[in-house]
Amino acid sequence: MPLLFLNERSLATTCDRSRANEAMADFVDAVRAVREEDPDETALVSEVARESLEIAEGYTIGDWFLDDPKNRDRWRRLRALQNRSPVKSVYPAPDADGHLEYRHKGEKALGLGAAHFMDGIAVSLAVAPEWTPASVTVERSELVELDDGALEFEQDLVDVRHISAKTHVDDHLDWIRKSRLARAGSGRQIWERRADLYPHLQFLPRTEGHLTDLDPRWIVPVRGCLERLDAAVALWDPATRHEPEWQTKVTPESQTRREACRFTDLDGERRLFELHARFTPGMGRIYFRLVPEERAIRLAHIGSKIRPDL
Repeated sequence: MPLLFLNERSLATTCDRSRANEAMADFVDAVRAVREEDPDETALVSEVARESLEIAEGYTIGDWFLDDPKNRDRWRRLRALQNRSPVKSVYPAPDADGHLEYRHKGEKALGLGAAHFMDGIAVSLAVAPEWTPASVTVERSELVELDDGALEFEQDLVDVRHISAKTHVDDHLDWIRKSRLARAGSGRQIWERRADLYPHLQFLPRTEGHLTDLDPRWIVPVRGCLERLDAAVALWDPATRHEPEWQTKVTPESQTRREACRFTDLDGERRLFELHARFTPGMGRIYFRLVPEERAIRLAHIGSKIRPDL
């Protein structure tokens, strides 16, 4: 599903009325071009209330309606895309607990951050030069857990897919088409398509509920973690290596917590699933065990870090 996230920082900018009107027309054309590639799944996500949206400083949606009768129909199409969005809860931030934050030129960037975190596309009104490229760089600050259990913030720069004109869609066309064919847009879809998406991963029945009830903020991180685990196992030769060459951080559980990682396996036996990969924001974990005789790994838990009392 191509998720489009409105970049709120491109709104209410000081510019003349004609430029704002032109930018809005380009914005609508760009969103419609994405929808043409995937008419059933494209959704627009915005933390800005539709009725209070200010296209440029002093230039409201109401003003835009009056400038051209066709604008009402354009706005209805945008509203329809926004109404179908499955991830409105990603706002006001990718992680409401303050574990992850995105900024652009020092200012919080909710839409740009959500587009990166949810593996989507940011959409802007091209009323300033910074919103004219097909990619926008933002600063990301993320709270991560170190090997000793301590927490610290890591900061880096990340590039966000971006469109503000129809021509930008061509830059992302391959990604849009691959996304439509190969990616699961919900935890339920991950479960239903697991055999096709991750042929080297086996899932205990208990993980169905974990995925079906997965927090929307964790869909993309979990999907990416599963992809990296599957890719590592695909290259694994159990005859020559004890375990795969992991493409994501994988560690065993500590001695004090190992017993909490025993689960009923597919054959009814209780076994230890202490290896785990991490995903963020928060302390997300995927617990599993190696199954070398089948060149596979078997997953027992997908969600928050296991506590010994569970």
